[in-house]
Amino acid sequence: MRWRLMLAACAASLAAHAGATGCSRDIAVPVSASGASVIVDGAQVKGIYPDLLRDIGARTGCHFVFSVVPRARQVAMFQTGGADILAPATRTPARDRIGTFIPMINHRAMLISVSSGRAPIGSLRDLLTRRELRVAVVRGFDYGERYTALLAELQKQGRLFTEVDVVAVARLLHAGSADVTIMGPTLMAGAIRREQRVHGLQDKLKAEPVPELPWRQSGAYLSHALKPEDQALLREALDKAGKSNHVMEGYLHYFRPELLTDSVRPR
Repeated sequence: MRWRLMLAACAASLAAHAGATGCSRDIAVPVSASGASVIVDGAQVKGIYPDLLRDIGARTGCHFVFSVVPRARQVAMFQTGGADILAPATRTPARDRIGTFIPMINHRAMLISVSSGRAPIGSLRDLLTRRELRVAVVRGFDYGERYTALLAELQKQGRLFTEVDVVAVARLLHAGSADVTIMGPTLMAGAIRREQRVHGLQDKLKAEPVPELPWRQSGAYLSHALKPEDQALLREALDKAGKSNHVMEGYLHYFRPELLTDSVRPR
């Protein structure tokens, strides 16, 4: 009986170690500064998603390698197989063809501008007709087909500024060089918090929802270029995190609840 117990204990130990062997290789995660979702502080990468992945790494044995790149390059690397994970990311049909999406939260982009007493903007069509308003966006952000069509038309009208990151857009708003941007309010709030030159801007901003930018899922994409066993391991871990609302709790850690009410909801 004692011998059998020893065998059972050894088998359990081997099984536990087998389950903790982790991924077959390092997991490449290019990131760009994105509000509290990804915070780049010199050579240090932290924030909601890096912290989540490090926690998953500790539990699964997978090793995540972070590199800091502009948002447009981050997206391009995922499209060409140079990135194993794209996060944070809004779900789109194009990305679904090359990766598996794991939802973490629900969010919506809004029109954000410096309060100036102007009439409210009721829709993206309304924004197109208000030709005096200059619009700044971040290259690589994607909020769906209507957003993409809007940018194309604004470009034709000569009213579009396309910037490398949210901080650059915040500077344009602060300087009065742009009037409106389109993104999640938490992205702008996070950028303002990091950029000393635009401190005080947050209190001057107003965010307006429009029907063409509805609530959508946001989360992480796993590349189909990963080995099936690595995909399965990471998908299970990320899905568990999504169901536990780990990311929503992260937002509540960084932002006041009233800032989240109109733009971020639990999965």
